Amino acid sequence: MRPVLPSVAFVCSLLGLALGVGLGGCGNEIGDACSANLDCDPNGGNDRICDMSSVGGYCTIPGCVHDSCPEGSTCIRFYVASFANRPCDPATEDLGTDACPTDEVCALKGQCVPATSEVRYCMKTCEAGGDDCRDEYECRDESLMREHGGEPVPPPGERLGGDLQPFCAEAPAPAS
Repeated sequence: MRPVLPSVAFVCSLLGLALGVGLGGCGNEIGDACSANLDCDPNGGNDRICDMSSVGGYCTIPGCVHDSCPEGSTCIRFYVASFANRPCDPATEDLGTDACPTDEVCALKGQCVPATSEVRYCMKTCEAGGDDCRDEYECRDESLMREHGGEPVPPPGERLGGDLQPFCAEAPAPAS
């Protein structure tokens, strides 16, 4: 007969009680490697997922809003539409120089994209130029955001600007 082992959540709860601290999820942080949703939230919550489309998996929270991500992460928006659209200037869009129609937004890459193509994820923050991202990941500063995609979600009613928080994202494969 096989022994019955306690669940990860049970072990985390006992460890938290023994140490007299709350261990939160007692699991992986945003940006950590994973192979299943349970790796990101061992308590079985429905908010954290394992994005298996990223190398080694990436613990994240989809559908975030500005300032809704846990400490050490930030809400990043990606546009899954083609950028072969009308050019625009994110710094002046909505200031009477609108190049984009009302159903499109001006992305950091300087192209109008359909607003409905936006997807959001909590992504691990990093220090630009630092090595605090996993292997095969880059710390995406503003220059890399323009080149490879992704941009922080601005506060409601504000446009993207100022110092943009860098985040860890999968580095593109080297050109062959």
